[in-house]
Amino acid sequence: MAILNRIMTNICSDKLNETKNFYTKLFDFNVNYDSDWFVHLISKDKKFELGIIERSNEIVPVEFQNSPQGFYITFVVESADELLAIAESENFKIVSKPMDTVYGQRRLLLKDPNGTLVDISSPIKDFKF
Repeated sequence: MAILNRIMTNICSDKLNETKNFYTKLFDFNVNYDSDWFVHLISKDKKFELGIIERSNEIVPVEFQNSPQGFYITFVVESADELLAIAESENFKIVSKPMDTVYGQRRLLLKDPNGTLVDISSPIKDFKF
């Protein structure tokens, strides 16, 4: 078994700047590296990373350069409702406004500029199963 040192999600994109704007407006990411083919975002506390790579870059195998399907990214925050206000002010694509779930989360769904489904959830205070 390998020891895990780090995990990072990379989003394939045709819209690097729009995607960088989306994630840095919503979350506490700093731009750690920015080029014409790759952007590396890292949270201010250095715990979380997100990469944005040009979809057609040669290091992305051709069969993986399609729009995303079959997955979504979840970010757990203090208040999904606060992020709804940011999403509305930035005209981000809202899939579903915050709703309480049966499993104790308040959940907002957005679509990033690449079509990736972004689940923004916050724990419901004092929720009991």
